[in-house]
Amino acid sequence: MFLIKTMNKISPLGLELFPRTQYEVASEIPNPDAILVRSADLNNVEIPNSVIAIARAGAGVNNIPVPKCSDKGIVVFNTPGGNANAVKELAIASMLIASRNIVGGINWAASIADKADQVPDLVEKGKSQFEGPELWGKTLGVVGLGAIGVMVANDAIALGMNVIGYDPYISVDAAWNLSREVVRADTLEGMLSKVDYLTLHVPLSDTTKGLLNAEKIRFMKKGVRIINLARGALVNEADIIQALNSDKIAAYVTDFPSAEMLACKKAICVPHLGASTPEAEDNCAVMAVKQLMNFLENGAIRNSVNYPHCRLDQNAPFRLLVSNRNIPNMVGQITTILAGANINITDLINHHKGDFAYNIIDTEQKIPDSALEQLKKIEGIIRVRSIEKS
Repeated sequence: MFLIKTMNKISPLGLELFPRTQYEVASEIPNPDAILVRSADLNNVEIPNSVIAIARAGAGVNNIPVPKCSDKGIVVFNTPGGNANAVKELAIASMLIASRNIVGGINWAASIADKADQVPDLVEKGKSQFEGPELWGKTLGVVGLGAIGVMVANDAIALGMNVIGYDPYISVDAAWNLSREVVRADTLEGMLSKVDYLTLHVPLSDTTKGLLNAEKIRFMKKGVRIINLARGALVNEADIIQALNSDKIAAYVTDFPSAEMLACKKAICVPHLGASTPEAEDNCAVMAVKQLMNFLENGAIRNSVNYPHCRLDQNAPFRLLVSNRNIPNMVGQITTILAGANINITDLINHHKGDFAYNIIDTEQKIPDSALEQLKKIEGIIRVRSIEKS
């Protein structure tokens, strides 16, 4: 029986996938095997030693202490693409509200609600102050061509925009899905000089923090409109505000309001609505649950942010799963111990990601506890688990 602790309200569409004969799922489980979370902050939470996996029903993992989890052999999963359509739709809406001053127009219209019969004439006289350009024929720059960026780029093409994409790390899958009409930029600076609109769709990391700053803004056209539905810290907010006040940037739409941005009248702040659709919550929950079940039952890893993608078709009755630091001769030491215990290996796979590695080893015989204890004592081994094919 696997014990799953939920840290938030998770879509029933996902939770219903857990077979109740094999899983117990609840918000109050003291020593769970895995944690299922959405937005709850785990950074200052003591994670029980029983936990071997954490799955986030969403893409970002800022609310999870990933380095600490890696050191403890806890595999952290996310669900990239699960909320892609929801964020894509908000990105398109953001380009429209950045262009047409729809928000300003709505607020102004509400302010004349008490003018009774004068309203129609006031609307006709006042509407010109909210005039804005169309998207058709304009150039959009998309920074980050993952699941969301590709969808935004393709839909912008359908809207009649010229699209330039920048992503030095684009995946093969993303490249296959990207419209041939999207022009790929070699450098970010080269793209910035050409765009009328810019939308950011990259994860926050040490290399992307403050990606858009005064230096980069200097490359851009006057009157550019910027959309940031990815992470607030991708931009230098002070530089954005200064550029807004000088009219270098015509509009900035962000899904991550701060006090400074809310105080800037020219910024359009959305209260983190990117993935706030029932469909996105369902999709992410289903993905998270499926990934957890596959890991717990089969040892397979997909969409982990700290351990490598790793799967192996199981054709033997027993399976050994080993997490370790990515240092030389680990596989040799593991197989030597198994050979000493007269264990016949039928198949083996070893993958690494950064400082950590993961092994799936299928065997004909059940591995004795004595051999498992020997494996745990190897310097660099973090976690050892064995499962039997049902």
